[in-house]
Amino acid sequence: MEATGGYSVVNSNLAHKLDNENTIDVETNDIPLKWCSVSLSDVIFRGKRLEASVFDVEAKQARQIIKNSKFPSTTIGGENGLTTSYTCARFKRIWLEHSDFPIYQPSTIVDIKPKPDGYISHLTKTNIENLRVKKGQILMTCSGTIGKVSYVSDTLKNKIFSHDLLRINCKNTVDQGYVYTYLKSKVGNKILLTNSYGAVITHIEPEHLATIPIPDAPKEIKERIHNLIVESFKLRDESNELIDQATALLIDELKLPSISEFKQNNIKNSANVNAFSVKLSNLAGRVDASYHLPTVDKIVEHIKKYAKEVTTIGDERISKQIILAGVFKRTYVEEEYGYPFLGGKEITQLSPKIEKYLSKPIHKKRYEKELKVTENTILVTDRGTIGTTTIVPRHWNGYAVSQNVLKLVPANSNIAGYIYIFLNSEWGTELIRRQTYGSVVDMIDNNSLSSVEIPLLKNQDIQNRINDLALKANQKRYEAYILEQEALKIMNEEVIYAK
Repeated sequence: MEATGGYSVVNSNLAHKLDNENTIDVETNDIPLKWCSVSLSDVIFRGKRLEASVFDVEAKQARQIIKNSKFPSTTIGGENGLTTSYTCARFKRIWLEHSDFPIYQPSTIVDIKPKPDGYISHLTKTNIENLRVKKGQILMTCSGTIGKVSYVSDTLKNKIFSHDLLRINCKNTVDQGYVYTYLKSKVGNKILLTNSYGAVITHIEPEHLATIPIPDAPKEIKERIHNLIVESFKLRDESNELIDQATALLIDELKLPSISEFKQNNIKNSANVNAFSVKLSNLAGRVDASYHLPTVDKIVEHIKKYAKEVTTIGDERISKQIILAGVFKRTYVEEEYGYPFLGGKEITQLSPKIEKYLSKPIHKKRYEKELKVTENTILVTDRGTIGTTTIVPRHWNGYAVSQNVLKLVPANSNIAGYIYIFLNSEWGTELIRRQTYGSVVDMIDNNSLSSVEIPLLKNQDIQNRINDLALKANQKRYEAYILEQEALKIMNEEVIYAK
């Protein structure tokens, strides 16, 4: 190639500056070509289409990998498969503000501490007990966003889920963790989401599992994987128990009644309009009714009565910084070239499936300033579903988090866990959501979160205990992640890619 002037354009569309001797030093990265062979019958079946996009190359390669595995293949479902599965009948829900039957959406199975979508009446015409999931089951979303999987431990045991969730029972206990890990692996999940022709499916039925091949590894390998998964979910359960303990200490110290008690007798029902009055001196520059809801004022009044002091999140004793990232056009790249990117819907998960990676060269400056998170940073969703709160575990260090999530950097480790427990509580969430503004899309910003009230407790030892319990819970979540990754490593190295 002959160069002219100070720059040269090469086939990769990269410009390389010439040195003083008018020569070029080109460095390239070889990106493997994705390809597969397609039989004529496949082409005919797919409507005589010849576009590569019609045939998922990675899916066909995944099936070939399993076919070439060291161990013979069986199927996940079917008469001779490792599991049986079922879904529940559709039903019309009768919603109540509160009842003994909280119901969860299928998408929450991957949340480390799922919260109910609402409460249904015992008069709902369905077998409610049949909707409860059982310990040891594998759960899978089968419509909407399909293919999300979870394992039922004490956290999910006996919880009520809606009908559109596949409940998978393993014929042998040792296969529970094994099948779960396989479906979480890249190869297993890719096969799950496509049919034998490589076309993406839009709904999963129990009979679909009869077409999913899985290596039938020796019992010793299955036991190792299963035990790791059981221990991983045990740590998640312990983490949730610690969060509950910390929240109980907060409730006891502040003598907090339920949110429903704060809501009683606050609204005047006159002329078929819900109304309440607000003093001009209390407007605080806000004339939107949601900011002045009596429920929120009652919460603030209550915590002032029982706390040593009520300050705000923006207090330098509470936070160093609250980061609101700017809106930007994202450039996604392959995994090895980018920062793992989390959206607002994924921050409640222990091990979110990373599907997007931000370009390092293009987004480095913004990443370092606005997107990068570190352990014990508090994340709060700032638009759409506002106020979802989590604390960053160690294995998320260096992740990039969406501009739709506020990053609260605690003043120090002695307050980080306490902030999380309060903001994650139903009372803290109410105080966050009072800051909501916007006519089309609800949102809050860094100034809004900075203004949220937070109590400092009279008993410093209790406050320290709450903080320590939260940080210990976060550590257990990290340990749970490590065990699951170890199980996935065994699955990949000793089963899927074993020769």
